[in-house]
Amino acid sequence: MKIKLARIDDRLIHGQVSTVWAKEAGAERIIVVSEEVCQDDIRKTLVKQAAPPGIKVNVVNVEKAIKVFHNPKYQAETVFYLFTNPSEVLALVKGGVPLTTINIGGMQFKTGRTQITKAVSVSQVDIAAFRELKALKVELDYRVVASDPKVDFEAKLKEAQSS
Repeated sequence: MKIKLARIDDRLIHGQVSTVWAKEAGAERIIVVSEEVCQDDIRKTLVKQAAPPGIKVNVVNVEKAIKVFHNPKYQAETVFYLFTNPSEVLALVKGGVPLTTINIGGMQFKTGRTQITKAVSVSQVDIAAFRELKALKVELDYRVVASDPKVDFEAKLKEAQSS
């Protein structure tokens, strides 16, 4: 499998992903890696319906994503991975999927999270996962839209931990 883009955006496939990021990725398939979405038939159906024309969408858990990545049958496929959180990204990397960069787009505010940018709120679990990804040499590329300049996401995490 050829990984064209990997992005965390808890809204998954929405206008910005359909019109900009999917085009930016140039992949023939979007793979949504999410235990939560995988178990929610309604959300899974909605995600598939929101896909840009001509792009296949699969919604799988981490275990299946790892198996599919390592299956020689899919070697020539180009993929755009979409995640809702950094812990599942980390599990994929630990499972041998060679992500070199993760684009961080949107992680909505919820109770127990700290807002670190306009679009990203993190929990302590998220911060730990991001730190481990960085230690595994995965670049943390924070950009909400493709045309945004890159932001020092590490500095944002440090700010969140000190507050």
